[in-house]
Amino acid sequence: MDFAFDARTEELRAKLLAFMDEYVYPAEAVAEQQRDRLASPWDTPAVVEELKAEARRQGLWNLFLPDAEYGAGLTNLQYAPLAEITGRSPQLAPTALNCAAPDTGNMEVLSQFGDEQQKKQWLEPLLAGEIRSAFAMTEPEVASSDATNITTHIERDGDEYVVTGRKWYISGAMNPDCKIFIVMGKTDPDGEDIRRQQSMILVPRDTPGVTVERAMRVFGYEDHSHGGHAEVIFDHARVPASNLVGEEGGGFAIAQARLGPGRIHHCMRLIGMAERAIELMCRRAVSRDAFGKALAQQGVVHNWIADARVTVEQLRLLVLKTAWLMDTVGNRGAHTEIQSIKIATPRAVVDIIDRAIQLHGAGGVSQDFPLAELYAGARTLMIADGPDEVHQRSLARRELKKYL
Repeated sequence: MDFAFDARTEELRAKLLAFMDEYVYPAEAVAEQQRDRLASPWDTPAVVEELKAEARRQGLWNLFLPDAEYGAGLTNLQYAPLAEITGRSPQLAPTALNCAAPDTGNMEVLSQFGDEQQKKQWLEPLLAGEIRSAFAMTEPEVASSDATNITTHIERDGDEYVVTGRKWYISGAMNPDCKIFIVMGKTDPDGEDIRRQQSMILVPRDTPGVTVERAMRVFGYEDHSHGGHAEVIFDHARVPASNLVGEEGGGFAIAQARLGPGRIHHCMRLIGMAERAIELMCRRAVSRDAFGKALAQQGVVHNWIADARVTVEQLRLLVLKTAWLMDTVGNRGAHTEIQSIKIATPRAVVDIIDRAIQLHGAGGVSQDFPLAELYAGARTLMIADGPDEVHQRSLARRELKKYL
């Protein structure tokens, strides 16, 4: 394993770091000011579109997609340090580079499993950053951590499918630019193979029977970076049969293909969030005095900073190893490592951000620093894309199998 950055990665890192310093960090406060003046909190601040235009001009666009036909053609190992940098400003940077969830996962699904018409109608405008999208899987009435529980029905009726169900925490759905849902539901609810009961289908937002019922908050935040999270009702929404993604019964496999890269992308960005927290912690420590000396001279602060640095270095190596394995032996071959980083990274980053909040006192929980919002985002990732306990269960069973 060689994790040294190659020439292309170094070039893109340098460009991206400069882009962050010159454009993204200054835009954070501007975006908040502009959002306060928007007609709807879900409208996109003008500065975000300016960032997107500049990122595209600089060639910092669609870096996440390894398919060179549609994206930058980077490997996971090449993309990892770039995603980490964007994680330092998760509300702006991923969107600016057209590398924000849930669009990234949806573009991966369409590029791998969509037919030519689906790619032309939906993938191309997503790649161009002209529209946004949502992935509708989680449901309020069932434990959606077990995807076989999903109750949404996708029923064939002649040349159409009829979609009926209730979803929630559907990321991106509040954004008025969200034009398409990828919906997971059951086409064969009584099938013998519980992993062949599900299918995925494309449902345009303006389809009769589709209602975005309400916005769902996360720790009180509306999470504008992802276009919000929504409860969405599909009430006998009819779409052409050609909107089916892949084949009937292929939804579970498509979901697994989508979630693997999604999980590592989250972990890459989480490391960037931890680095931002460490930076803020250090700046605060050297600028504040308490009980006659700088916070930076307090022993407990030394421990927090040292432990945070050790943790980040460990996490980064595990994420890079996972990226390398995904590139060399595929997602299946990296299954243990993908689950390991999904368990370890959010948990550790939450702790680092929590220490940074503690060091900032009241400022840490305020809107004047990004720490509270970083905490909410990191803590959510202990649930999103499969809660920790599901990954722990699977990982433990794989370990135990060696001895049974």
